[in-house]
Amino acid sequence: MKELRYSSFVPVAKGDIHMRQFHIFYAFLKVGLLGYGGGPSSIPLVHKEAVVRYKWLTDDDFGDILALGNTLPGPIATKMAGYIGYRVGGWLGMINAVLATSVPTIVLMILFLTSLTSFKDIPWVQGMTKAVLSVVGVMLATLTWEFFIHAKKGLGWTKAILLGAVSVLVLDVLGVHPGILVGVLLVLALLKKDKQEEKQR
Repeated sequence: MKELRYSSFVPVAKGDIHMRQFHIFYAFLKVGLLGYGGGPSSIPLVHKEAVVRYKWLTDDDFGDILALGNTLPGPIATKMAGYIGYRVGGWLGMINAVLATSVPTIVLMILFLTSLTSFKDIPWVQGMTKAVLSVVGVMLATLTWEFFIHAKKGLGWTKAILLGAVSVLVLDVLGVHPGILVGVLLVLALLKKDKQEEKQR
């Protein structure tokens, strides 16, 4: 895993702090409002904003942040928002990103729960929920394929497929928490890196 370094790729004039903070807020506001169902559906949205739209991160950076975030407690969307906000805009960017991700959805939840509780059993409301879930599934599948392609470039088809199969077995069949699996893989990667450095000396 590559070392994460601070770098800014924000497409605004140097020193334009207010515009940068606006971009951070706007990006994570969309993540918070459109991330239906929580963390898993938010991940492709964060990728879209941070990697594709604003180019704050590379795909490798995003994968590293996602892997490390999954080893820590708490909602993944909030952790990623906090780190990316800090990386792009410092401490103010971190606070900005976390507030943009969480506060608007909390307000909307309070409003909706007080007004729509009586409509939850209506067929068209239930149908709308199922339709949104299918869209989320497609978003996650697309992001999964992109990660798999990047893994193939570094490991090759055989190792990438084998690692994917083992991960499915450990997570779904054995029921191991994803954070434990990611932590073990990180430790193995660090040990392998140390052995390679010793051989080069």
